[in-house]
Amino acid sequence: MNVIFFALVVISFTVAGYRHIVWQAMNLDDVSPMESLGTAMIEAAGNSVTLAIGLIGVMALFIGLMKVAEAGGLLVIIAKVVRPLMQRLFPDVPVDHPAMGAMILNISANALGLANAATPFGIRAMQELDTLNRDKGTATNAMALFLAINTSSVTLLPTGVIALRAAAGSDDPAAIVPTTLFATICSTTMAIIMAKLLQRWWFQPDPGKSTITPTPAPSASAEATDTAPEASGEIDVTLASKGYPLWVSFAVLAGVFALVPLMVVYGRDIAPWIIPGLMTGLLTFGAARRVHVYETLVEGAREGFQVAVRIIPYLVAILVAVAMFRASGALAVLVTPLGHLTSAIGLPADALPMALLRPLSGSGAYGVLASIINNPAIGPDSYTGILVSTFQGSTETTFYVLAVYFGAVGVRRVRHTLVAALAADATGIAAAVFICSMLFG
Repeated sequence: MNVIFFALVVISFTVAGYRHIVWQAMNLDDVSPMESLGTAMIEAAGNSVTLAIGLIGVMALFIGLMKVAEAGGLLVIIAKVVRPLMQRLFPDVPVDHPAMGAMILNISANALGLANAATPFGIRAMQELDTLNRDKGTATNAMALFLAINTSSVTLLPTGVIALRAAAGSDDPAAIVPTTLFATICSTTMAIIMAKLLQRWWFQPDPGKSTITPTPAPSASAEATDTAPEASGEIDVTLASKGYPLWVSFAVLAGVFALVPLMVVYGRDIAPWIIPGLMTGLLTFGAARRVHVYETLVEGAREGFQVAVRIIPYLVAILVAVAMFRASGALAVLVTPLGHLTSAIGLPADALPMALLRPLSGSGAYGVLASIINNPAIGPDSYTGILVSTFQGSTETTFYVLAVYFGAVGVRRVRHTLVAALAADATGIAAAVFICSMLFG
């Protein structure tokens, strides 16, 4: 992210400087390129704080609702449903090994959009998988598959993006739920296929050759903002130690796949019901599980407030850099020729930077998303606004995730993991373009 941020600023300054040198005012009211650049920087800095303040309430509500679901055991229920399927995906991992429970809880948390809750489970899973690794420092087949799935995880509820859309004034913040579900099902399927195919031909680790000592693992992190991991205490991975019968897993999986054509056909009619229904359903679930829903929601809302405040510096930095890149004319120079090609397949030039940046930086992509949907010329409910929102909800910060998870166990030879993960990212972007074109194009 340091390189990306610095490059945006330097390139913007260079392009604006060149335009300023060759610029000639046609009348007294004309604004020079460098003046435009400075004005854009100040406006972006102010708008980023305004955006974050508007985001606080919505973020607090959604994280509070997720806290109620977590306290009621929804995470464990999902984990038990997917356990029989996980056993078949990871035949090299013993059924009762702690790695299995940690992986299941990580994937379940990602499905609910709980990035902060998912990361500790993911790091714990990598630590446990490393205990099965005979060639320390080299990724095993199970590690590669797990991280490929992690970077493309099926998302039932992209809570963070919904909150950002609501803060941007969207009339239908949850419109991206069906598009995100479709895109993530496609990307996860590709991740599994690629990881399974590539493991047959990629370099196979030889037992006992490596002497690399794994580095101590952090206990948590905030993937969405690329921040350093924070301690969160011990993680109980025994909650998912026993799964439901296999037929239950397949029935639920069939139900999820059945939602896709249903959402495609009736997505516009269903979307307005999602947010009210979500709040009512999660609170009802929590009450039925004897959760003190009010106190729990308030506790989660407090965490949401802290998250919203914590992202202000990241928003200021990236929104200013993006504003400079746009105001200098550098974005037009880069995107215009590519946009002519991608627009023909439903990927407009305004959405292209988001598609390119998303695998590189979570905070950078989040800032670009915020700048696009808060742009009065685009807005959150336009085709471009919905498309970039779907990109954010259906793809992951691939390089960051691989760096954190593999770094936690000292793995330096990632084998086919990156190829499988990037294939999943590309599939997610293509699927997002397809489904958004079908529903909103």
